[in-house]
Amino acid sequence: MSESNTPWSTRIPLLLLIGFAASVASAQLLPAYTLFNSTGKKVSYKHLLRTVTDADVVLFGEQHNNPIAHWLQLVVARDLAARGPLVMGAEMIEADDQATLDLYLRGEIDQAAFDTLARLWKNHATDYAALVDLAKEKGLPFIATNVPRRSARAVSRGGFEALDTLPQVERAWMAPLPIPFDPSLPGYVKMLVMLGDHGTPDVVKAQALKDATMAWFIAQHAKPGTRFLHFNGSYHSDFHEGIVWYLKQTHPELKVVTIATVVPERLDRLDAEYRGQADIILCVDADMPGSY
Repeated sequence: MSESNTPWSTRIPLLLLIGFAASVASAQLLPAYTLFNSTGKKVSYKHLLRTVTDADVVLFGEQHNNPIAHWLQLVVARDLAARGPLVMGAEMIEADDQATLDLYLRGEIDQAAFDTLARLWKNHATDYAALVDLAKEKGLPFIATNVPRRSARAVSRGGFEALDTLPQVERAWMAPLPIPFDPSLPGYVKMLVMLGDHGTPDVVKAQALKDATMAWFIAQHAKPGTRFLHFNGSYHSDFHEGIVWYLKQTHPELKVVTIATVVPERLDRLDAEYRGQADIILCVDADMPGSY
């Protein structure tokens, strides 16, 4: 029997049943994340995309083991790649591995060789490979922006003076010396306090070296009409400090938009402690399992 010939006495209960099932399914959907602007107003992904599309540099701050942040990074990267020239870059690959990264992007080595030759993070395959592969697929530059860890380690033990003896080839993998440093920035002060007995001014200087180097490489590849989408730990760009502070010292003309990832106890509002942390704050359900 066709639908048009089905008696209303039969069709009405059927429609009610379908409506009830849909409402139950809808009620069972649990949000994994919420987006807020810097003042604590809930915003949509459409608002986020409009905000980052209007920027020269986007710093997507993550918590390194947060799968929702990694998923949203890939979504944003795909959407920005469809909206004009794009360069991507990441804290998670160090500058002295750029040549190896370029070989992979050009298809001259495979993933196994890339994994072997570059010092990739242990969660590269699950959390960052998709971003690099998107750049490879689209023919986009991907910049290794972080200072080699051995240089950061040297500063953490001996201050910026430890960089004076580096050969010139290694200085090319970091921001130009001398490194500007403001120990009074709230983020650096907080870091020193949080580290407690393990914290020293030189450890904070190592953090500043990373911030300065990431800002340096971002600035070298930020061009008019091209967006730079950068992936970094939230603490490198929270409250518009860290990378942002260094970018503003040398390139104040750049429009920088920041995203921070936080894991609060509830998703229906933005707690006061997170307000102003970034232009867009990604709040992820605290029960979300980490990627490692």
